Formats: sequence, structure tokens, C-alpha cells
Amino acid sequence: MAKITDTMREQSEPLWEASFNHPFIKQLSGGSLPQQTFRYYLKQDRYYLQNFAVLHGTIADQMDDPDIKEFLYAGAKGFNDSEKEVRTEFFQELNITQKEIDQTEIAPNAYSYVTHMYHELNEGTPSRAAATLLPCYWLYNEIGQRLIKAGSPIKIYQQFIETYDSPAFTTATDKMKTIVDQLGEAADAEEQEQMQTAFLRSSYFELHFWEMAYKHEQW
Repeated sequence: MAKITDTMREQSEPLWEASFNHPFIKQLSGGSLPQQTFRYYLKQDRYYLQNFAVLHGTIADQMDDPDIKEFLYAGAKGFNDSEKEVRTEFFQELNITQKEIDQTEIAPNAYSYVTHMYHELNEGTPSRAAATLLPCYWLYNEIGQRLIKAGSPIKIYQQFIETYDSPAFTTATDKMKTIVDQLGEAADAEEQEQMQTAFLRSSYFELHFWEMAYKHEQW
């Protein structure tokens, strides 16, 4: 019997392929992505990751399995320590100050993506909410694995690629996939379908996150 994550990955294939081939990713790897575009991305992603961490903890509060709770609570403390450290370096290198962060308005897609995740938890179930988290792990891990061989001639973009190809991030991704599979096995058919929809919608927002950054999306 196919795992629910296999079905999710298959359903999301067109969206993921569009992410792999998006100009933001292509130019990041090739080294031609404008620094201002990467700065825009980082500021919006900071808002996303803050809420991503909060959601880990809130979902964990509603889980019974101690192993799942432990992983999610660890994510709530910073999602991924190596990622958090390298993002701090990025902000310092690009001179993104706290004042600039405070003055940055949240872009439409970033707002919608985070709203989607909270909706699946508050109006849905913890299992559906967990499914919304998975593309952020899995898609970035695949991007890192696809780009690592060629790398990027720009140091900061190379560091970005290496973060998501790292053994620690791959281990975290595999664990999150296992959790979603476990939750899927315990769910009835209707809940499984809703989990798949939640995953697919997150994949949609992931694709449009690149587009949002590439076009410096505004309200």
C-alpha cells in the first residue's frame, strides 16, 4: 500500500517541477539572481519561518505520540539550528537590520501561506496542519540535492544550497515525512484526502513564494 507522502509527492509534481525551474532558483544557482531580490526573499522568509516554528509547537501540543511531540517541539525552538545560524550570517552580510525588518510589510503570498497553515490547524486537525509543514522541508531538500553538484558562483547562494543539502536537514526532512506517513496511516479516508489537499496547497504557496520574491510582490 502506497504511503500518503508518495501520493502527495505525485500529486504535487507539476508544482514542484515549476519550483525547480523557476527563474529565482535558476538564477540563484547560476549566480545572476540580483542581491536585492535575495534580500527581499530573506525578509519575507523570516516572517514565514517565525510562524513555521510557532506552528511546530502548537501542533505538538495537540499530539499524543511522544516521538512526534519531541521532534515538533525541537522544531519550535528554531526549526533547524544550522538553518537558523546561516540565516543570521546572511542578514549580517547583506546588512539587513532589525529596523528594516520591522518596516517590511508582509507580502501577499507570504501572508496567505501562513494563513493557510493556521487554518488547517485551527479549522482542521493537527494531522492536516502537519501536512502543511512538510513541503517546506521536502521541497527545499530536493532543491538542495539538485543544485549541490553545480553549486553557485556566489558565496551566499552557495551557502543557501549547502544548507538544504546538509545531512542534518535531510535527516529532519526524512523524519517529517515519516511523521506525516504515520499520521496518514491513522487517518480515515476523508482525513487522508484533506491532508493531501493541505500538502498540495502548501506546494502551491511554495512555488508562488519564489514568484513573490522574484517580482518583489506588493499589495
